[in-house]
Amino acid sequence: MHVPDGFLDAPTSVATGAAAVVIVGAALRGARRELDDKTTPLAGLVGAFVFATQMLNFPVGAGTSGHLMGGTIAAVLVGPWTGVLVMSCVFIVQCLLFADGGITALGTNIILMGVITAGVGWLVFTLIRKVAPNRLGVVAPAAAVGALISVPVAAVAFTLLYAVGGTADISIGSLAAAMIGWHTLIGIGEAIITFLAVGSILAVRPDLVYGARPILAQRDRQLIVKGATA
Repeated sequence: MHVPDGFLDAPTSVATGAAAVVIVGAALRGARRELDDKTTPLAGLVGAFVFATQMLNFPVGAGTSGHLMGGTIAAVLVGPWTGVLVMSCVFIVQCLLFADGGITALGTNIILMGVITAGVGWLVFTLIRKVAPNRLGVVAPAAAVGALISVPVAAVAFTLLYAVGGTADISIGSLAAAMIGWHTLIGIGEAIITFLAVGSILAVRPDLVYGARPILAQRDRQLIVKGATA
């Protein structure tokens, strides 16, 4: 979904760029509450994983490309704010060193593939966690559902941005059908990968999964209460 230079007009690119600066600034502050001796090294590994998977691009049509995104897995593993920072760093490196996504569209790509996928994925994950049983077994499926939903939502957001400031002579209907259709399929693949990755880490080191910390904290409190009453 990397947007190239010139695909959106200048006002739209400037607006998304300004929004990206504000959100990344907020993420820098929010990440202070999430980063610790466990999250910090994992953030680097997550960034490398997302970078590698996003380098595998295939054409979707209308001058755009499709690939796995990774926003949800980043948010669940290292926290939503840190996830946004990880994704933003990936896009900056891809843009400046690999010409993957335009420089003038960097803010757009951060919003679409970083902020939206991490934010929507984390929101869906959190909602499922609240209504589902408070068990570690819920974490990986909830993350998978979040990933599944976040990808087509980002495609819808891209289509709306193009409807506002698109510069190419492309039918909105054709663009929407291509983007949403392809990215729904990509969302399925991303859900599977997210489920396997989060599930694998949970099986070995559940304490490394940021999204599992409330469950682990409650379990520890219950153990303390049981020990006190024993």
